[in-house]
Amino acid sequence: MSHASLSDQPQPRAKSSLLTLDDRTRRRNAAESRFRAYGITAIAIGLVFLVVLITSIFAKGVGAFQQTFITLDVELLEAKLDKSGTRDIEKIKKVTTFGYNPLIENALKAAMEEAGVENPFAKGKDLRKMMSAGAASQIRAFVVDNPDRIGDTVQFRLLASSRVDGYLKGRVSRESLARDKNLTPVHLDLVDALRDAGVVEKRFNLGFITGADASESRPEQAGLGVSMLGSFYMMLVVLACALPIGVAASIYLEEFAPQNWVTDLIEVNISNLAAVPSIVFGILGLAVFIQFAHLPQSAPLVGGLVLTLMTLPTIIISTRASLKSVPPSIREAALGIGASKMQTVFHHVLPLAMPGILTGTIIGLAQALGETAPLLLIGMVGYIASNYPGGIIEGFMSPNSAMPAQIYEWAKRADPAYYERAWGGIIILLVFLMTMNIIAIILRRRFERRW
Repeated sequence: MSHASLSDQPQPRAKSSLLTLDDRTRRRNAAESRFRAYGITAIAIGLVFLVVLITSIFAKGVGAFQQTFITLDVELLEAKLDKSGTRDIEKIKKVTTFGYNPLIENALKAAMEEAGVENPFAKGKDLRKMMSAGAASQIRAFVVDNPDRIGDTVQFRLLASSRVDGYLKGRVSRESLARDKNLTPVHLDLVDALRDAGVVEKRFNLGFITGADASESRPEQAGLGVSMLGSFYMMLVVLACALPIGVAASIYLEEFAPQNWVTDLIEVNISNLAAVPSIVFGILGLAVFIQFAHLPQSAPLVGGLVLTLMTLPTIIISTRASLKSVPPSIREAALGIGASKMQTVFHHVLPLAMPGILTGTIIGLAQALGETAPLLLIGMVGYIASNYPGGIIEGFMSPNSAMPAQIYEWAKRADPAYYERAWGGIIILLVFLMTMNIIAIILRRRFERRW
């Protein structure tokens, strides 16, 4: 056999081991490693932004839960408050807050004298600039409720002005007071002396959680309590309207409706409504519920109806997804033993889909709780309700605000104290939203069925 004929014959392939990676496998493994690294990097970046966001919110808003108070022993002079000495409540009510200002001045002077601090002001009104504009109202409300205390010396913990509070929180400096007509550096020296004496101190501000909104001149009195109650009444309306309507519509579309162009059109419109901007629902609510139906403007009832329209698509979509997740074998078994279509749906399918329905409903409520734009269009803005409603009916029908609308109003006001309160309101709103989402997770875990 010649040399040429041997070279033309096929050579045996070199043996390769399963443990040896070829180039194609190496490239695939490298791509998978890069993709995993990209995913971990994306999660890490998201967590960093989340930590920065939460840290910023708490750093800027935690100050709203503390407020500066001035503790004074106020002598309720009978000659000022009840000249006749009859304790007639109607005559006592005729004494306006201006009649209480001299009492506050005397109490301040007495506190300074006791602390060994010299009074640098000749006029009492300059001394009162350290106090909140609502301090006289607080004392007057106490006297009206307790007329028998006239003539006594009563200790009051009164709010300091927003500038004094800002100074103790580092928001106001001596340099910034050069452009401020409300306070001077002399006032700050006096605040430092009274703070050392224990007359001025920062304390937990329960009024921020339980109080009502205040005018722009009294940010230290503003609270979120009344608007929290307005949001609560709105959520009751949304729950009472959106849950039964949304679940009923979902059951019909998923289990009973015939498959034709009408149901296809309904499903397309439901999906489209879920993507409509919330402000459109506000315009619809303004036109239908206020201008056409003549329901009271700014009432939680109207706000709840508007948010119901906005929440319905979310509840319908999530409920239909929960109904679809129930295996067909459940329906077939129920029908096989003689159950009707209605019995199959309500006795077998619906109970098994309930965890997903509850989760979707709570998430929809949480979304509605944080909406602002539709509420602004129907007039649910800040400083429209200064007191709590007198009853359940009044709670639904009387003008009120809501937490997101209240936060928006505070954020656009000029005083930095309101800006701090806006961040504090965001903390409370986040607590509500986190609570609702935690409840949704617990309910889902509690009633979840695995197939």
